[in-house]
Amino acid sequence: MHFLDNLPLSVLVIAALTLGLAPFFPEPHIWEKLKMLVAGQLVKPVDIFDLAMHGAPWVLLLAKLARMAVARG
Repeated sequence: MHFLDNLPLSVLVIAALTLGLAPFFPEPHIWEKLKMLVAGQLVKPVDIFDLAMHGAPWVLLLAKLARMAVARG
């Protein structure tokens, strides 16, 4: 977890808001892939890879926030 501790929170927020949501129009790509996942349509390897790449900044941000919360309490 040393890697996560060294990542600045601001960088993770910016990454999640830019890379995690790009492209912004007509809808964020991560949202489209999550809808495909819920509908059971996420079957192509390129779509799964796309979900992983657009979701990674969000996962890191949530992990960092959870780690910060645990460290405080």
